[in-house]
Amino acid sequence: MMPNPLPSMAPQMPPPQKDDTRLIRGVTLGSAIALNMTDMIGVGPFITIPLIVAAMGGPQAMLGWVAGALLAICDGLVWAELGAAMPRSGGSYRYLEEIYGARKLGRLLAFLFVWQLSFSAPLSIASGAVGLSRYAGYLWKGFDRPLAQHATMAALPGVGSVAVQLVITPGTFFAIAMVALAVGLLYRRITVIGKLSKLLWIGVMVTIVWVIFAGVTHFNPARAFDFPAGAFTLSREFFFGLGAALLVATYDYWGYYNVCFLGEEIAEPARNIPRAMIWSILAVCGIYLVMNVSILGVVPWQELKSAATTDTHFYVVSTMMERLYGPWAGAVAAVLIMWTAFASVFSLLLGYSRVPYAAALDGNYFSAFARLHPRGRFPHVSLLALGAVAAAACFLRLADIIAALVVIRIMVQFLLQTVGVMVLRIRRPDMPRPFRMWLYPLPALLATVGFLYVMFFRPNFAREIRWGAVIVVLGCIIYLIRAAVRREWPFGSAMTA
Repeated sequence: MMPNPLPSMAPQMPPPQKDDTRLIRGVTLGSAIALNMTDMIGVGPFITIPLIVAAMGGPQAMLGWVAGALLAICDGLVWAELGAAMPRSGGSYRYLEEIYGARKLGRLLAFLFVWQLSFSAPLSIASGAVGLSRYAGYLWKGFDRPLAQHATMAALPGVGSVAVQLVITPGTFFAIAMVALAVGLLYRRITVIGKLSKLLWIGVMVTIVWVIFAGVTHFNPARAFDFPAGAFTLSREFFFGLGAALLVATYDYWGYYNVCFLGEEIAEPARNIPRAMIWSILAVCGIYLVMNVSILGVVPWQELKSAATTDTHFYVVSTMMERLYGPWAGAVAAVLIMWTAFASVFSLLLGYSRVPYAAALDGNYFSAFARLHPRGRFPHVSLLALGAVAAAACFLRLADIIAALVVIRIMVQFLLQTVGVMVLRIRRPDMPRPFRMWLYPLPALLATVGFLYVMFFRPNFAREIRWGAVIVVLGCIIYLIRAAVRREWPFGSAMTA
């Protein structure tokens, strides 16, 4: 939950004056691509390859990365069309409101999006921070040693049993410190942040190039393509394994939409938003496929599958580098991957902090989030709130964080958008669209099918769906209470600007 208590139903402060709410269009195309790529290439690809291999039971796990790349491209075209047409802060908040009616259902869906983001965004940020601390465990032994563990389960009517497992290690406090550091660096003007993003991007690319170089120069095709018997038999296990692998791959690729949350801070948004989206997606998809195949050509898949059940899968790349070049290389790889993970935390906090701000500015979220820093002109309340919740989420298990954030986001955001882009074409055919989706409507349809597959075709899929249902129900209750007091849809037509 958000760190502040549930506010009163009436606005807590006068709405900001118009001149006080203008953001700075200081993010160029280069900075936008750098932000997107640092968001996408977080710690995920460096810690999840054993999980994908274990899900599919062999190097046929490459199908998971290929399917994830196709899903990212299809959904990226949805975001590119919407982002170029509505280049304002808030991303999906603006899109859902426009698609489904700002004075009707769109008001509720936009609120629910921001509400679920209060949970899923901190989970995404925490996943990078926890992954960072896991690689720190390679350098400092004992970082992963559990100090305390606690599991809680509750039965909710109409939903079923929901469970939460908390784990505290020395690395937990290191992860929280990294979130705090990212908040501190972001507590400044957007023009300075653009320069920081490029510096972080350089570290990300150095890491990726080195891992790929090491894998390619020591590549063993027989090891990389050592498929077990029945690897491609189209059985129930194959499709459920592919679903589990695709969930992890989806997490690894996500972040390509980050630039859309900064729409009001992008220079020449109609031109730069689609370009930043498409170029970053194509670049990262190529990088991931080459990097993961390279690792499979060095580390036997049986070893990766075994590592998935132990803590060693969190620093498999450092283990590979140590095996190829010696202990020094493993340590350097760990440091570079920690840099990459921190860059992702930085980029995620930057993009997501603009969403509650945009909603609060419309009067469709808690009014405190509409405040801008008096000198830096950035939404500091939103930034601090998301940072605080992300720090709390660092106490969760990394695998649970990944599964929960992917499913919750699909339920309350991605499916509504992939269907919504087609609804908007029908409702608003005359709407200016500087970028039009290629091969419309095929990418939107494929993205919809892909997200549904991720949700339902995997073991224990109901666990995260239950959490998503809890968040949706609570959000609907809070929205309806606020709407009744403020005489908004469905109880009236009054709007708060």
